[in-house]
Amino acid sequence: MNDCAGMTLDSFLDAVASRRPTPGGGAVAAATGALASALGSMVVAYSIGRDDLAEHRADLDRASDRLARARTLLLALGDEDARAYAWLSELLALPKDNPRRRGEFSAALVAAIDVPGAVVAAAGDLLRLLDSLGPISNRHLRSDLAVCAVLLEATGRAAAWNVRINLPLVDDPDLRGQIASGLDADLHRQRDLAERIERFCAA
Repeated sequence: MNDCAGMTLDSFLDAVASRRPTPGGGAVAAATGALASALGSMVVAYSIGRDDLAEHRADLDRASDRLARARTLLLALGDEDARAYAWLSELLALPKDNPRRRGEFSAALVAAIDVPGAVVAAAGDLLRLLDSLGPISNRHLRSDLAVCAVLLEATGRAAAWNVRINLPLVDDPDLRGQIASGLDADLHRQRDLAERIERFCAA
């Protein structure tokens, strides 16, 4: 599979639409987060340099850097998700007593859970950043800020599906429960943040 960052939008959409397992939901979730990061960068770009926001320049500059890094990170996580899926799927196709499956399965399962988990975490980090940007960003771009928040909540919810789908493969019930409850708590906080940002933008 080609790296998401190196594909045109058309080629990425064609690849997602094809009868191939990757890029799939994980890559789409990460790409949605990258799009949201880009939109957030636009909001910041239209805020930097405004006289009425001059006192917030340092915060806006830091936000610009964070959003740019997040965009790169999320695209990379989309590629990692595809690799993790391919690795786990390959091992699951082997007999349970196969030496390679026994030797690699734990690491592959961790990757298949941790990579989409990192996408969920990135969405939460960016939503917290957006929440702080509301009062110090260009008021004429409130709708873009709201769209960014909606997309980031969707990013977290979508990526969470790729965590949950692999949880039944975790043998330890206590660990399964910890991962699931932590995920639910993260998504609840992200929903609250997105709704708060939307209310601010609508005011």
